[in-house]
Amino acid sequence: MTDHTPHNRDASQQLKEDLHNLSQTVEELVNATADDSRNNVKELRERAEKRLKDTRARLEARGERAYHEARDSMTRQADACDRYVHDNPWTSIGIGAAVGVVVGMLLGRR
Repeated sequence: MTDHTPHNRDASQQLKEDLHNLSQTVEELVNATADDSRNNVKELRERAEKRLKDTRARLEARGERAYHEARDSMTRQADACDRYVHDNPWTSIGIGAAVGVVVGMLLGRR
């Protein structure tokens, strides 16, 4: 299930830009080491480290948000299922029995 909300598109675009900037800085660092100018290498290394830390922080924050959103979604779905079972106990028993019969038939074929 993909979430196409504007916030997620913006976050994805920001992540792409961060990774692009980081890769550019790393390329510059690699190219600068060929020149072997110590000041240039030090400056580029510091920029690369900063971008790496920034990108890592954004990835961690995005991972945390995704985890919390998934957990909240699962909790809402479980609550909805629980309410349905309590509101429709006989229908739920019938559905459970039908699923049990189908699984039993599938396992019996082996």
